Amino acid sequence: QVQLVESGGGWVQAGGSLRLSCVASGLTFRTTAMGWFRQAPGKEREFVAVISWSGNSSYYADSVKGRFTISRDNAKNTVYLQMNSLKPEDTAVYYCAADYLINTIRQGKNGYWGQGTQVTVSS
Repeated sequence: QVQLVESGGGWVQAGGSLRLSCVASGLTFRTTAMGWFRQAPGKEREFVAVISWSGNSSYYADSVKGRFTISRDNAKNTVYLQMNSLKPEDTAVYYCAADYLINTIRQGKNGYWGQGTQVTVSS
């Protein structure tokens, strides 16, 4: 059974930083692409970032480029999302995503999701 467990969310003032973590189990992590999505109140879930199984390739939504960094540690079955220069519009529930193909994640069609962690950015 695949499980993705996020942590690291919380409250931060605008301009601050947070680092999200997602620990995966029940899958072969080192051959799985991993990503992050977010969903703000009243809005649809949107793509944030994705990283290849090797960590050599990553892609970001335009809204977070230059501020967020996705990374992974295959020895710890963990993917991270470092979020800097946070803005109130980054407030959302952040979800971890997993699939074998990067493009599947980018389209939001991945097979596995975490439960989400709340990020709140105050102005």
